[in-house]
This record gives sequence, C-alpha cells and structure tokens, in this order.
Amino acid sequence: MTVEALGLSMKTRDLKVLGTEALIACFREVSARHGRLLNALDTRAANKDYLLAAAVRKELRTRGAEAEAALLDLLSAPEEGTRYWAATAALRFAPSEAEAALASWSTPVSSLVGLSAAMTLRAWKDGTLPLEE
Repeated sequence: MTVEALGLSMKTRDLKVLGTEALIACFREVSARHGRLLNALDTRAANKDYLLAAAVRKELRTRGAEAEAALLDLLSAPEEGTRYWAATAALRFAPSEAEAALASWSTPVSSLVGLSAAMTLRAWKDGTLPLEE
C-alpha cells in the first residue's frame, strides 16, 4: 500500500495508528523516493519526502525490537535512499551494522545520497552527528 493510498500526512497522530509493518512499508517507499529525487537534483520535492521520512523514522523508534529488526533488513534494500535512511536510523541501536552500510556506498562517492552517507559517517565518527530525540 502506498503512502498516498494510506492518506498519510506528516502528522504524528496519523503515523501512530499504523502498524509497524505498514510503517516500514511507508518508510521504504518514501525513503526510496527521497533518494531518487535527491539524486535527480529535485530538491524541492525531495525536501517534502525528507520531512515525511523523518517523521516515520521517529515513530519507528517508539516501536522497539520489531521495528529495529525490520530497519536492519532495509540495510540491504535495492534502493540507495532506503539503505541510507535505514542506516541513519540504525546508528542508535546497531552502530556497527549502520556504519558498514554507510561506508559501503559512500566511497567513492557516486551520488548525492552517497555524499550524504559519507558526511553522515564522518560526523558520526567525529561525534558531531546530532541524533534526534
């Protein structure tokens, strides 16, 4: 089911009513689209998906082990954007796996998502990455 079919907005109350499986499906869709838009230099559209992906990631953090396992599965997703968003979420609970995922496509940098991965990894290792609460 697509984000549009779910009628999702960035309102937290809308995300809270979804089950974890539906949230993961939404996260997969919106993170993949964000990555494609970013790489296509369509930053205006990418910014809209960024906000929704961040809201879904925040809600997933409240879902515990089931959501964490699903996010780890997304580290090997075919879409670069999905892998990036899953890795940034996993830095909190599986830093080794997340670091490896970020490093795997950030060198050499071949896309804007790859550049984001490289910058995120550097900030994480330097201790300057601001993790959302």
